[in-house]
Amino acid sequence: MFEGADDTTESRMSATARRRDLDRFYDLLHDLERRVGGPRKLKHCTGYMQWPDRGVYVFLEPGETRSATGRPRVTRVGTHAVSAGSSTSLWDRLKQHYGTGSGSSDHPHGGNHRGSVYRKRVGEAIIEKHDLHDDYPDWDERWSSIDRDRAEVRDEEYILERRVSAYIREQPFLWVDVDDEPGADSDRAYIEQNAIALLSNFEDRTIDPRSDGWLGTYSRSREIRASGLWNVNHVAEAYDPDFLDLLEAALDDTTSP
Repeated sequence: MFEGADDTTESRMSATARRRDLDRFYDLLHDLERRVGGPRKLKHCTGYMQWPDRGVYVFLEPGETRSATGRPRVTRVGTHAVSAGSSTSLWDRLKQHYGTGSGSSDHPHGGNHRGSVYRKRVGEAIIEKHDLHDDYPDWDERWSSIDRDRAEVRDEEYILERRVSAYIREQPFLWVDVDDEPGADSDRAYIEQNAIALLSNFEDRTIDPRSDGWLGTYSRSREIRASGLWNVNHVAEAYDPDFLDLLEAALDDTTSP
């Protein structure tokens, strides 16, 4: 009995600490909003804007709010260039989520979900929600495993790619400038991993629960459905609260593009 009571006390203390760290995380995002003039939407962004070379970004989905404050909650955390030698920039990664522009000759306002896990996961959820499996049989497949003409498959998937683009481009997002060298041990990777772990509601750690209407509830991924994030990696991990100090320091280097 006493062991169980100790476990319960430890659990409550852990939940209290996590709620405190979540509050600090969102306070930092609020400060970041003021620094950059508010969140952006990808539909209003271009590569001509003065984006930092490297950074971490978070998407705040309309209609998804924190239970205590009613402010928008984060539903996706990401970064880039976490492999040694990678030259991918922050805008390169955001552009992959954005998709193709209006000037694309083949598939305007479409995109390539095989180059963006975020697009892939959103598309999966749309397929599940609207029972479109017969319409998009190859959505989860890599090009190397598809025994059909690539142009034919791209044409078939175009309508769904447009729907994914429309969804993602409406998501407000923020970014923080973290310009260190590419690598798995980079500050960007450390911030991304720990932010995901902090925000995740996986395995009955629910604070700021997702709404019943969130598209991610239709995801094929249990990690997405349970965590309330469009992330799969790191959602079941413990977080290191020290990452918040690093995130706070990075805010000083972040300016509006």
